[in-house]
Amino acid sequence: MARSLAESSQRVMVDPQQVDIDMPLNNTVRENIDPSRQIKTTMNPDWQNFLIQHGATLDAGVVQRFGDTAAELVATAQGTVLCDLGQFGILKVSGEDAQSFLQNLLSSDVREVSEQRAQGSSLNSPKGRMQATFLIWRSGTDYFLHLSRSLCPGIQKKLSMYVLRAKVKISDASDEMICLGLSGTGATDLVLECFGSVPQDMLAVEQHGNASIIRAGAQRFQINTTPQHAPSLWQKFSAAARPAGSACWDWLNIRAGIPIVLPATQEQFVPQMANLELIGGVSFKKGCYPGQEIVARMQYLGKLKRRMYLAHIDGNTVPQPGDELYSADMEGQASGMVVNASPAPDGGCDLLAVVQISSREAQTVRLQSLQGAVLQFLPLPYSLPSA
Repeated sequence: MARSLAESSQRVMVDPQQVDIDMPLNNTVRENIDPSRQIKTTMNPDWQNFLIQHGATLDAGVVQRFGDTAAELVATAQGTVLCDLGQFGILKVSGEDAQSFLQNLLSSDVREVSEQRAQGSSLNSPKGRMQATFLIWRSGTDYFLHLSRSLCPGIQKKLSMYVLRAKVKISDASDEMICLGLSGTGATDLVLECFGSVPQDMLAVEQHGNASIIRAGAQRFQINTTPQHAPSLWQKFSAAARPAGSACWDWLNIRAGIPIVLPATQEQFVPQMANLELIGGVSFKKGCYPGQEIVARMQYLGKLKRRMYLAHIDGNTVPQPGDELYSADMEGQASGMVVNASPAPDGGCDLLAVVQISSREAQTVRLQSLQGAVLQFLPLPYSLPSA
C-alpha cells in the first residue's frame, strides 16, 4: 500500500531543476484544482442556533462578532476571550492505512502525531506550493485535519484521488465536531477548573471524555468537542471569558506567526516562504510526498529569497489574502503578498506577508502599489534564520 501511494505521488513529481521557485508570486502557475474549493460549507444548525441565541452575528457560517468587534479585539489582547472556530473545517481520515496514507502526502512526519501530540502540516502541489495548511490531531486511529473551511470540499476531493487501494476513508467532519478557542490571562485557569489539568507543552493534547484540548500557545487552547457537549462548555467558559468573533482568533494566529492558506493564496508559497518549517510543519527526514523534491532543494541547495514577516499597517481597510505588495527595487513587479490579515486591537491591521528578503531589509514595502499603505514590520515570536 505504501509503495502504491508513493508511486502515485511520484507520478506527479516534477524535475526540481526545471522549476523556478523564485518566480514572481503573481505569476505562479497553479495546478488545476476543483472550483468547489471556494464553496463554504455551513455550520452545524443546532450549534449555529445556540450561538445566535447567545448574541452571535454570523456570515456564511462564521461568527463575525458578539456585538462590538473593537471591544472584543481589546479583550483578546488584554483579557480572556472565547471563540467559535467555525472559520475552520475538519477532514477526518480513518481506516487502518490512515497514518501511512497521510505520511505519503503531507509535509510533516505524521508518525509523530498521537493522542498526546498535535502537529502542523501542509499539502503541496508537485511544484512544492502549498495547497492547504493543517493542524492535525488524532483520536484512536482516526486523524483530523483542521484547515480553512472554504478549502474542505476541494482538499477532500484531492486527497481522495490518492486513496487507490489504501484502506482509508476521507470524510468532512466539520459538522460532527465543534472547535472552541480559549485565550488570554485566565485561559489556563478556566481549562484547569473545567477539566482538572492542562496540556503543558506547545501542541500537547489531553483527552477528556467528550473533549480534547490542544495547547496552541502560552495562554491559548483549542478545545474539540461534540455538538452535544459544546453548549455546556461554552456556558462554563463564557462565565469568565468574553465571547469574541472569528477575527480575534485570526489575529492571535497572525501574532503567533502561523500561516493559514486560503483560496486566494493556494499554490503561492513553498512551505519555507511561509516559515512552516520553523513551526514544525515540515520534516526533512521523511520519505517522498508531492512537492518534496522542491521543498528539499530549497532547504539544502537553494537560497530562499522570500520569507514571511509580521507587519502592521495604519488605516481602517483590512488587506485581503492575496493582495500584492510593492517596493521600489522590484521595477513594477510585486515584492510580496499578504498571507493573512486582521484588524488590530490598537487600530489599523496586523498581517502576515511573504516578502522579498532584500526588499524587507532595504526598502519601504507598501500595500497594493508604490503609493499604498506602508508595512511597519514587527518581530515574530520565533527567530528567522540569517539570510
